[in-house]
Amino acid sequence: MKKISVGFAMCGSFCTISKALIQMQKLKDLGYDIIPIMSENVYGTDTRFAPAEKIIAAAESICGRTVISSITRSEPIGPKGMTDIMLVAPCTGNTAAKLASGITDTAVTMAVKSHLRQQKPVLVAIATNDALAGSAQNIGRLLNTRHYYFVPFSQDDPDKKPTSLVADFSLIPEALEAALNGKQIQPILA
Repeated sequence: MKKISVGFAMCGSFCTISKALIQMQKLKDLGYDIIPIMSENVYGTDTRFAPAEKIIAAAESICGRTVISSITRSEPIGPKGMTDIMLVAPCTGNTAAKLASGITDTAVTMAVKSHLRQQKPVLVAIATNDALAGSAQNIGRLLNTRHYYFVPFSQDDPDKKPTSLVADFSLIPEALEAALNGKQIQPILA
């Protein structure tokens, strides 16, 4: 039986990258075939959370393959039928806006666009400080767009960051299984 192939696309919510890597390992342990994809910012930016080289090495070690980090390497995903589901974790407000507006200018947005050619599910694990402000309309648009599903999310620090939302990364395996079956797990607001 063919393993289910997950495109695991990571964007620059750098404070949640470690949570994403934990779930990448969990999905691998559950038997999924994982294709690691990183935005150019994740692939090339050292932050206080981790140097880019460490993030790349961790993803490649878990997945056993080279990270896709360019538009040209992401484009064949759809035409070659490389993925059964695309997971964007973390998905920044910037990337959500681009996906909602059909903008394809990063490895991640191209991976999603290419994957959608197959009319297969995209699972979004949102992580943005302006989700209840500037990004709200884009998240709303994606919630109402065919083939998009969300990992349940909540405010991560309502007192200090009242407009911030972060997905519950521990729910990625359950949300992924549901999305593969055309279902949105509930409640979406944790």
